[in-house]
Amino acid sequence: MSTTSVIRVVLIEDHTIVRQGVAALLSTAPDIEVVGEAADGRTGLEVVAATQPDVVVTDLALPGLGGLEVLKQLHERPAPPACLVLSMYHDGVWVQRAMDAGARGYVLKGAQIKDVIVAIRLVAAGGVYMSPGAARASESETLSPREREVLTLIAEGHTSKEIGGILDISPRTAEHHRARLMEKLQIHDVPGLTRYAIRMGLVDQNLK
Repeated sequence: MSTTSVIRVVLIEDHTIVRQGVAALLSTAPDIEVVGEAADGRTGLEVVAATQPDVVVTDLALPGLGGLEVLKQLHERPAPPACLVLSMYHDGVWVQRAMDAGARGYVLKGAQIKDVIVAIRLVAAGGVYMSPGAARASESETLSPREREVLTLIAEGHTSKEIGGILDISPRTAEHHRARLMEKLQIHDVPGLTRYAIRMGLVDQNLK
């Protein structure tokens, strides 16, 4: 964080009306200044390099370079800014992947602007912020490494027998994992699991 009392923020959000709305609302906080904006990930990295903000507020669903990659690249910098995700995705997998990529906070887009301001202040001071909805999702929906493997293989079109052979487990155990995934994610068919896996970035987006 800078030595001044003002927290310098860069916003990365592809929807102009959302980005400008958040910027306008943040301007009401006397200790927060939006010093840069970007509509895509690659431009966002350039704006961050040019402005050296204290906090970066980014969406995950960005054109071109996605939000997770933006977080990773920022986290790898010698003096990284504190990163806060502002997203509509409440899925536990997204929350966990964002935090693993270097985010220090996760705010759902349904939150009030006062929550975003609190989150910015907290991560700028070295803390961690999690929207209540995101925290609950992280606890209830985060998949285990084995569940991720099974989900990926299901989405790639493998049968339970094939999954068993690949992972060296019985077909019955593979079926158990499939049933557990459906229960945990509340998705009750293979096409739904496939779409979820694509959205989570576990398989190629060209899969149907």
